[in-house]
Amino acid sequence: MNKAVQTMDWMTPGANLNAYIQGTATVPILSIEEEKSLGEALYYEEDLDAARRLVMSHLRFVVHIARSYSGYGLPLADLIQEGNVGLMKAVRRFNPEKGVRVVSFAVHWIKAEIHEFILRNWRIVKVATTKAQRKLFFNLRGAKKELQWLTADEAKAVANDLGVELKDVKEMEMRLYARDAAFDAPVDDNEDSAQYSPVLYLNDNTADPAEQIEKDDYEGDNNLRLAQAVKSLDERSQDILQRRWLDDKKATLHQLAEQYGVSAERIRQLEKNAMKKVRVIMEA
Repeated sequence: MNKAVQTMDWMTPGANLNAYIQGTATVPILSIEEEKSLGEALYYEEDLDAARRLVMSHLRFVVHIARSYSGYGLPLADLIQEGNVGLMKAVRRFNPEKGVRVVSFAVHWIKAEIHEFILRNWRIVKVATTKAQRKLFFNLRGAKKELQWLTADEAKAVANDLGVELKDVKEMEMRLYARDAAFDAPVDDNEDSAQYSPVLYLNDNTADPAEQIEKDDYEGDNNLRLAQAVKSLDERSQDILQRRWLDDKKATLHQLAEQYGVSAERIRQLEKNAMKKVRVIMEA
């Protein structure tokens, strides 16, 4: 095996990026015949050494793709590592009988991993989740060479070209211009900036431990007094309240009337009287 290939075993983009990029350039490019032979060895015999050689010979291609995403402000080494993951996935799924080169097949997998990494790390809050939003994010980033807002006509043109709604284009443009902010970032002396600190306007009054304990105690006391009040009723009244108000599948007046051999109106009166007694006991 080529010596350059052997020396690549211990090299990773994060260790020494320049050395890694130079190393990828020394790995020989496979001929069509070599690539087909290695692909068949992997596909039919699960030859891991063949998979390794296929991956190594295409590392320079991953570097080339990763460099095209350098404008997103993320480390090139991380982009390359994610692209390498996509390359390995592509090689694992490569079918030499399809008649395509590995580089043509792998480009989708490499870009998919890089795209997912960018979407996870470009902002604290994920900037795109749906398929349409992902398409918008990468196309808008590529189209906006200058830091300026799209005109109405430009926004309509982007929407038509990508087959999305105009409102989606405007929303994604706003997300692209947004910036992450710490929740409790210190505020300087500028009064205009003070109002934008999230800690000042995102208060959650329900998170007060004292109020929560007080609420739990109040609800617990009410539930206890209700249970004691219901137990003070006769069995028929207890059953009526239980089945009319407390059971998941509530009984109708006619069902209870048939069970107790009285009219539905009588059941309604018993229910009303029982609830009145419970209310009096709980208010005492």
